[in-house]
Amino acid sequence: MPLSLRLSIADALTLGNATCGFMAVYFTTTGILIPHLTGSDEFGMARHSAATAVILMLCAAVFDLFDGLVARKLRSSPMGAELDNLSDLISFGLAPAYFVLVYGLVADDAHQRVAALGAIVVLLAVVLRLARFSCVTLRDGVFQGMPSPFGALTVVSVVLLELPFVATLLAIIGTAWLMVSRVEYPKPRGPLAVAMLSWIVAAMGLLAAWAFDAPGGQLLLQTGCALQLVLAAVIPLFATARRVNNFRGNRREARAVRLP
Repeated sequence: MPLSLRLSIADALTLGNATCGFMAVYFTTTGILIPHLTGSDEFGMARHSAATAVILMLCAAVFDLFDGLVARKLRSSPMGAELDNLSDLISFGLAPAYFVLVYGLVADDAHQRVAALGAIVVLLAVVLRLARFSCVTLRDGVFQGMPSPFGALTVVSVVLLELPFVATLLAIIGTAWLMVSRVEYPKPRGPLAVAMLSWIVAAMGLLAAWAFDAPGGQLLLQTGCALQLVLAAVIPLFATARRVNNFRGNRREARAVRLP
């Protein structure tokens, strides 16, 4: 095959990312939406399907984490960057946006059209973020805007918390704004990558406990979702404070240079 069409190991991981995103949409449809529309929905089945869909998004995040590490250690094909963006669009754009859309259809206090608008906002935020990522060159080690895997996990955490509809919608729109913002986020490398992987594994455990109705499973899931929202809110504050401190430090240095 031509060199431009050969898939590397990193590309295979990227395709695993896309597959997980598609299967998350599948479980959201077959386990939550269709039973609700046909009147045969059971809470246990919907809970299992919701947990499975979110776990698949988390698996997609693991694939996304490792494909970059493998690409740096080994090699990536000329298609690597394009495959990564397309896979991220499926797993962290379409899948969470569809999750929000279905939430608007099945939740008792939700408004379908407004929830559909929130889902569109999430999808477009990921599209814009990925497009900007391909065009803008930043200093090494940082992302501009909330990374789409982190944003997708935050969006589904908001839905799983079962807050009032207005609060849920505002939190979803706020997350979408963070994804297209100029706030700098560190890339998951070294200890940060290990911490991120540990958090994903812990989140999978919380979802499994909730799905199988383990003692305290509901409380554990809500605690994990709340912690995810706290992280989503605190990281931009730290990043903004760091930028302000750097700006002040540069101004002090400039004044010191101008002084005789």
